Amino acid sequence: MAARSLGTWHRVARVQAEADHLTKALGYLPARAASCLLPTPDGQLRVVGLYVPSRDASAEKTERKRRWLAEFGKVLADTNEDHPTVFTGDLNVLEPDHRPRYRFFADFEYDFYRSLAARHGLVDAYRHQHPDATEHSWVGRTGDGYRYDHAFCSSTIADRLTGCGYDHTPRVEKLSDHSALTMRLDLTAPTELPVTNPATATAEPTLF
Repeated sequence: MAARSLGTWHRVARVQAEADHLTKALGYLPARAASCLLPTPDGQLRVVGLYVPSRDASAEKTERKRRWLAEFGKVLADTNEDHPTVFTGDLNVLEPDHRPRYRFFADFEYDFYRSLAARHGLVDAYRHQHPDATEHSWVGRTGDGYRYDHAFCSSTIADRLTGCGYDHTPRVEKLSDHSALTMRLDLTAPTELPVTNPATATAEPTLF
């Protein structure tokens, strides 16, 4: 099973996903998180996508980000024991040992990154695969690089990781201001839903 750009969403569309209560439990800016449960022969797998609020030096945006991270952390603590989890997105936080070091980031942002392992039992998939590498997924106008985009998985399935890396093509070719991130897990895929090609259907197409 692979978690990656278009390939992921095509594969997920062929699987009978179930709604997940994690997203519903988030009361503050809930649209910033999306999750579902995917079937595997070994049981359900939770897939979580995040777009963590960014901030500047203003008190309003700093508090918005602080509150969102705190509330999401509570929700994750209440649910992460249910199923193995794959967790990815633009987290707008850096690892504490990020190179280079930026003074702008606050303790609460680094604490959130630390809590993913210490409190929630998640493994940074990229760092697990590349312990000493320096790579950035977003580059500012001044040329400074940041590893904002992250992929995590539950420690219980970390031994199934077979790869994690960045594809900088979308950013370099200006399709996005972020690089793509891929994560691969050696998991048995579930039976895919049957599909048909509407272009070869004999009946007239209808909306309902």
